[in-house]
Amino acid sequence: MKRRDLLLAAGLSPLVPARAFADAPRPPADPAPPGAAASDTSHLVAVAESLKPALRETLQLPLSLVRPVAAPSAALRWRMESEGPVEALAGRVLKKGDAFTLDFGGHRTGYLSFRLVGVGRGVDAPARLRFTFGEVPTDVAEPLYPYKGGLSSAWLQDEVVNVDFLPQDVRLPRRYAFRYVKVEVLDTSPNFGVQFRDVRAHAVTSADAALPPLPAGVPEDLRRIDEVAAATLRDCMQTTFEDGPRRDQRLWTGDLRVQALTNYATFNNTALVKRSLYLLAAFPREDGSIPACVFEKPFPFQGHEYIADYAVLYGVAVLEYVRATGDAAAGRELWPTVKRQLELVGRHVNADGLFADPGGVWIFIDWNAALDRTASMHGVLLYGYRQVLELARLLGLEAEAAAYPERIARMTAAARGAFHDPARQVFVSGPKRQVSMATQAWLTIAGVPSKAEAAAALSAASRMPDVVRARTPYLNHYVVDALLLCGLRREALELVRAYWGGMVAAGADTFWEAYSPEEPLLSPYGDRHINSYCHAWSCTPSYFIRGRGLA
Repeated sequence: MKRRDLLLAAGLSPLVPARAFADAPRPPADPAPPGAAASDTSHLVAVAESLKPALRETLQLPLSLVRPVAAPSAALRWRMESEGPVEALAGRVLKKGDAFTLDFGGHRTGYLSFRLVGVGRGVDAPARLRFTFGEVPTDVAEPLYPYKGGLSSAWLQDEVVNVDFLPQDVRLPRRYAFRYVKVEVLDTSPNFGVQFRDVRAHAVTSADAALPPLPAGVPEDLRRIDEVAAATLRDCMQTTFEDGPRRDQRLWTGDLRVQALTNYATFNNTALVKRSLYLLAAFPREDGSIPACVFEKPFPFQGHEYIADYAVLYGVAVLEYVRATGDAAAGRELWPTVKRQLELVGRHVNADGLFADPGGVWIFIDWNAALDRTASMHGVLLYGYRQVLELARLLGLEAEAAAYPERIARMTAAARGAFHDPARQVFVSGPKRQVSMATQAWLTIAGVPSKAEAAAALSAASRMPDVVRARTPYLNHYVVDALLLCGLRREALELVRAYWGGMVAAGADTFWEAYSPEEPLLSPYGDRHINSYCHAWSCTPSYFIRGRGLA
């Protein structure tokens, strides 16, 4: 594939080279919000802020004018049809009620600019415009209102803009995540219309522009999956690892762990990983637990959520960072935070050696209300102990983890006794002995079954008609990981092709936050228009293809 085609496939225009710019610094007089870092963690904040990257901005031109067409057989129920060359837009005079939709040819995180010119008897009123930004055709094809979702409608990517004086160069101030832009002229006056000229997107990322090439023998479908996965990570790499550039736009611990793994195999921006790890450590809650997320703007501060499995995986992410970089000094500085997370979650291991849900604590694992999380959370915690013990050995801190080997042995034995169903050759969870892919995956990753037992459990569970399957790329990442750990490489490859390849077949330029092949319009939030269609935890096929040799 030619370089121009590769850039277009990844959603980047080859027309204009990139340039770097830095965000304006925060005024020192800004007041600290609740949850701001205490003085004893100010050093961690300072380290994180010293690693804040400059963003690369790439100018991109729209490729065509398009219009959405209903397609009931398509996964998202719409497809885009060409409406003519984009050059035709400059010659159109648009008045009240007129509209057009631009296709930029691929996903980007960034800004929109244009020149607006008045044409007619006289510009005697503002031009009022509505912009709707879409990651997928559904976003611009369907009305956003009435909105039925559980998250704030302020995340919806639509704006009403008044341009008072014409002609004028306009750059919309908000950042968006988009491929498509729908523009509606809400009003001018009877005396004039408007023309749009020099419409451009300004894509921003802290990722390097180029990826290392894949080996020559990688099949074309996996190359495309890798391109889409890398574009997903690229557009989430801003001044930290964002979970989604369209919505939330913050650093989440669980997302960070899988983003960092993919980053090491692709853009290898290790400074951004370090910044993210330090930001999370800089804002402990009163008991020393880390928040599930951290906000960056207008300056870094603590999110209010706590997720137990995310907290455990923080230590895993620190271990993987130290391994990837050799930065043992950072590992030692973050060690107290790592150890504290296991101390807190480990309190819920009962006398039988099993994790007992205390209630009132968010255990995520997957977006699936039907999922019993008991066995999965036990597996996450056991895995955390194993990995943090390795971190202690790597840092020369084994004495501080002296209790871990006994805890690991006890929890492993307890899991085999409580969760293994030898008759069905699977692992179960909860009072109803639920069989889920989450349970098989996390107990495999935690080292509870032998390699042969894990392979049997994953294979048997996947064939069960009532098995609770993953509904997000996040959990499917761990299912693929488990399949590889127990030697089921062919099955891992099939899952990547079926699941992430299914999104590619559905038209994905970047991978989605939630995807169920049986229910592609699924939304965890009650309205698909609030879904993120470029989401950090979805980027890991590039890790498996590049870092684990899956191709």
